[in-house]
Amino acid sequence: MIVVRSVLFTVAFYATTVAFLLAASPALLLPHRAMVAMAKAWGRTNVWLLRVVCGVAVEWRGLDKMPKGALLVAAKHQSAWETFALLPLFDDPSFIIKRELTHIPLYGWYAKKAGMIPVDRSAGRAALVKMSRAARSLLADGRQILIFPEGTRSAPGAPPDYKPGIALLYGELGVPCLPIALNSGLHWPRRSVLRPPGTILVEVLDPIPPGLPRRAFLERLQETIEAATARLVAEGQGRLAGVAPPGRPAQAEGVSAGRS
Repeated sequence: MIVVRSVLFTVAFYATTVAFLLAASPALLLPHRAMVAMAKAWGRTNVWLLRVVCGVAVEWRGLDKMPKGALLVAAKHQSAWETFALLPLFDDPSFIIKRELTHIPLYGWYAKKAGMIPVDRSAGRAALVKMSRAARSLLADGRQILIFPEGTRSAPGAPPDYKPGIALLYGELGVPCLPIALNSGLHWPRRSVLRPPGTILVEVLDPIPPGLPRRAFLERLQETIEAATARLVAEGQGRLAGVAPPGRPAQAEGVSAGRS
């Protein structure tokens, strides 16, 4: 049954994505917020589809810790899920994405219109400088810059590999950094179509204020995200095994904070 539901979701996911790509074309003529609104709607739709088709709910924690206005967001990256599910959490988000994505028909146009920041990972430090310049311009408009510090997905339990780009941004932008931990890889495994039912746990952690030395910041960020992620993964694995964590029921709890 999990296989059938997972395949049905995959078909629905791509069909929905194509539908949104076609429906979003008029937003190219409107201010960038129209395109951002379409991206958020796409994200909410996919979160809903995953819950209805595969029985994968979401539990959001720590949303009260989110500052308003210009912000640097560093999220754990375990699956494709967070590339769309995190968008609705923020007022005017901009993802840092690999440049190759901008070459995809329609999507590339939309990403540029929405103010996403493409990075040529083969260009070394020059790419980081260009990324920082683009982020600073968007922050001046009060936007939130979302980045995956490891640059790519990592399976639950895999050793962390944080890249220097996040420390460069933090050091040069002068805004708080909001860490986010999650365990999405348990329910959206890498290189697998299976979507095991249960609850994805997402935890917004305490913001890191600006002004720390870059090395100290990177160490603090990695320790903070990895410790929380390990805890969420352990809790999620316990739920999948039918073992309830202290003070929490074993069954899926759905969306606890009213955002999805």
